[in-house]
Amino acid sequence: MRRGLTGEGTQMLTTMIDENLARLRAHRNNIHRYRRLLATKLTELERSYVERRLQEEQLAIETLSSKAFPFTLPAAGSISQTVT
Repeated sequence: MRRGLTGEGTQMLTTMIDENLARLRAHRNNIHRYRRLLATKLTELERSYVERRLQEEQLAIETLSSKAFPFTLPAAGSISQTVT
């Protein structure tokens, strides 16, 4: 007998996915903002701070993505190998 998600389980999973997507959007928006700031005239101190924050946001988005959506697609070369 196969067990599926109950209505409550489905709701909880949907809420979790929604929260993770909201976090990903927030990180993406921060990355865009930092990139725009880097295109402006900044002092060296300001530039180093923004670059550090940009790296932190990129790492956060990579970490959250891999934890929230733990699946990978095969590399392009391996697709043709599995098909033939």
